[in-house]
Amino acid sequence: MMNRIYLDNAATTAVAPAVLEAMLPYFTEVYGNPSSIHATGRTAHKAVDQARRQVAAAIGAQPQEIYFTAGGSESDNWAIKGTAFARQSKGNHIITSAIEHHAVLHTCAWLEKHGFEVTYLPVDAFGRVDPADVEKAITDKTILISIMAANNEIGTLQPIREIGAIARAHKVLFHTDAVQAVGAIPLDVNELNVDMLSMSGHKFHGPKGIGVLYIRKGVRIDTLIHGGAQERGLRAGTENLPGIVGIGKAIELATANLAENAARMTALRDKLIDGILERIPDVRVNGHRTERLPNNCNVSIRYIEGEAMLLRLDLAGIAGSSGSACTSGSLDPSHVLLAIGLPHEIAHGSLRLTLGTDTTEQDIDAVLDTLPGIVSDLRAMSVLNEHTTTVSGFCPYPGGRKPAGA
Repeated sequence: MMNRIYLDNAATTAVAPAVLEAMLPYFTEVYGNPSSIHATGRTAHKAVDQARRQVAAAIGAQPQEIYFTAGGSESDNWAIKGTAFARQSKGNHIITSAIEHHAVLHTCAWLEKHGFEVTYLPVDAFGRVDPADVEKAITDKTILISIMAANNEIGTLQPIREIGAIARAHKVLFHTDAVQAVGAIPLDVNELNVDMLSMSGHKFHGPKGIGVLYIRKGVRIDTLIHGGAQERGLRAGTENLPGIVGIGKAIELATANLAENAARMTALRDKLIDGILERIPDVRVNGHRTERLPNNCNVSIRYIEGEAMLLRLDLAGIAGSSGSACTSGSLDPSHVLLAIGLPHEIAHGSLRLTLGTDTTEQDIDAVLDTLPGIVSDLRAMSVLNEHTTTVSGFCPYPGGRKPAGA
């Protein structure tokens, strides 16, 4: 059987063995409902409380500020919709960025249909939001700012601390989607000046189907699911006990050796990026070169489609992803790549390789030995090759010629 290399950890991660071990008893032995008053239920309730403390400790929060959800998308929806409807008597304006995850963008678009106004801030060529733009966008009707901590596609880190300080100065609530950042970079909700923070367990070697929304004490948002009194009456439904235990253990493990793991992955990430740039011509790095997630490599390779590249890599035993949305039935490439100014033809040739805790230097070497040949083969078949200036009236470069150094 082929020895496969998994470099799609931004999409999901493997459950860590220690996390699985911690979860197993809560499927078969301690399976009580945490709301039950008998001994089995009380034991389950203690496990939920323990996980709440583990999550809180990892982000500098208080346990009572941690609310368990079904994942990052639910947390984003709850933070944004819950704030919008709880504060609509104060205003109807929300500020976000053009490169947010669709869990934020689609939620904001839905709110626009219900009388809310949304400002979608632009980003620079590296995918960074300018805090000055945030401040300029604030009006007397602004009730929420939602800016992600780190972009899920290009890995760029946002100036969350500065934006949070601006939000606080203007008495506007601030939410950050930290789904990609948790377990990758240090996060402290007090230092970052955030009022709400979303995370998802399966992004840092926890189970799928479990997430968290941090809500700062004193912040009032609308109830997400009506019913029982779970999650202090704000999200009804019997708790996902194994998942909650899993996310607690996962975040404890992810933050225990954060600096060491980040340094190791940063070195491997840079080796991968540098190797691609050295071995393949006509490549650009997407996102900020240094202010980016330790495990994120995102490049655009001219003259080929990202989807074809992914299929060839998969045949070679390497799993990655692309900014191209062709496989989902859309002809448009990633909204993130378009927002940083890439033309469609270059954005379509994007490749995202995201490392994990078990990624080795040998894995990186294997990718660097394999990818150039794949690119060369695909370019030889492409109508948009380096010798082509126009194809059916289309030019891959402005002005009809390849710029110097491109």
